[in-house]
Amino acid sequence: MSGEAVDDIIRLRSGRGRALLAAMALGSGMAFLDSTVVNVALPTIGRDFDAGMAALQWTVNAYTLMLASLILLGGALGDRFGRRRIFLIGVAWFTVASVLCAVAPSVEVLVVARALQGIGGALLTPGALSILQTSIHPDDRAKAIGAWAGLTGMSGVVGPLLGGWLLEFDWRWVFWINVPIAAVTVWLTRRCAPESRQLRPEQSFDWAGAAFGAVALGAGTYALIAAADAPEPGPLVGAMVLTITAAAAFLRRQATASAPMVPLSLFADRTFSVINAMTFAVYAGLSGVMFFLVIHLQVSLGWSPLAAGLSSLPITLLMLLLSGRSAELATKVGVRLPLVAGSVIGGVGTALLTTAAPGSSYVTAVLPGMTLLGIGLVILVPTLTATVMSSAPAELAGVASGVNNGVSRAAGLMAVAAIPAMVGLAGTSYADADLMTAAFRGAMLICAGLLVAGGALAAFLLPMPGAKLDHEATEEAGETSAPCPAPGLPPAHGH
Repeated sequence: MSGEAVDDIIRLRSGRGRALLAAMALGSGMAFLDSTVVNVALPTIGRDFDAGMAALQWTVNAYTLMLASLILLGGALGDRFGRRRIFLIGVAWFTVASVLCAVAPSVEVLVVARALQGIGGALLTPGALSILQTSIHPDDRAKAIGAWAGLTGMSGVVGPLLGGWLLEFDWRWVFWINVPIAAVTVWLTRRCAPESRQLRPEQSFDWAGAAFGAVALGAGTYALIAAADAPEPGPLVGAMVLTITAAAAFLRRQATASAPMVPLSLFADRTFSVINAMTFAVYAGLSGVMFFLVIHLQVSLGWSPLAAGLSSLPITLLMLLLSGRSAELATKVGVRLPLVAGSVIGGVGTALLTTAAPGSSYVTAVLPGMTLLGIGLVILVPTLTATVMSSAPAELAGVASGVNNGVSRAAGLMAVAAIPAMVGLAGTSYADADLMTAAFRGAMLICAGLLVAGGALAAFLLPMPGAKLDHEATEEAGETSAPCPAPGLPPAHGH
């Protein structure tokens, strides 16, 4: 592997290889878990702190904002100072912030602690994928990618289930649970993960680019959340102007900096650009579903937190049982069919959820939609994950992983900020069963449209529609710094 310093290469079938995969799945899964587990607790948190919709949105988005803003920097730090080292720092940071969330005395303190959690997540998430990329033997990477994609994706949808169970005791346990998970992750990583870093000349970090990106996302998020119930237009206009200005400054900085956070040359590859656009659409839709569903089931249908969490069980089981196998689907049929089919099936399943209303049963109103959404994710996620990294140069694996992670997190951030206002939710209106039912139906249609839009991007804009994932082509791609000319299963991998 050119340009990399790696202590040794590990076979996945060895005890060390399995332990390494478990550590990376636990670490990245812990960060992804907290993106969803808090959703189940939102109605309870709202009651405990007498919080309105904006406070609940910030409870979710403070975490996502910092994660999306800094995850690119997290990947660059790992490439430079050592991926194992930065990963472990991120796990420790995330754990301390989780404890602060668990003891928060007010919703304002909780929001600040969630932002600190996002910083820890930004450090550990890209490192997990880069460690697998540089440590697992090339012959085993396809299987490791499929297993990791399934385990990490499952952690995102198991969040509502776990959160519902923990809420039987106290909502603060949704944060305390991170402490034992982090302890196991650190122990396994220290025992099994070799250190690796990018061999390149010393260079300064793009702190200005990170600042411009964070300001653009933060101001944009504020504008979207405040749009529903802002008393005057002045602050909104100011936030929109700041968003546009900061975004323009970010792009200019990336085009002119000697060591940019996001080398714009990555987007010269059409596959990389299209797949990241697809990632945005798909994860915006998925984030909207996970945000609204568990609130709707508790507020409108009167379900307990545990019952609302159990509603996602079909997705959890499907991701657990089938993601590893679906990872190799594109080696037989090409990448376009799984990407399009998975998105459309997920969109149809999301649209079916609109039938969930007061008096509905789980079997008729929730199970069909959740099952189809799970099938769509099983087909879509492994291929989406593998394809985006196959189009990136091997020496920019950490940055490319950070870009795709940042895109998926930014998508969730924008969805949670924008969709409530689009469907008429503001203040404490989410606690009204009739208003929530109408808003939920509109939100599910929007989310279904986003998923189908992701499939349309793959159908019409991906180059070389017949390209299949090829193991030999993948290994050759890993040995060169040039982007892959067509989608392929990469030795590098990012989520």
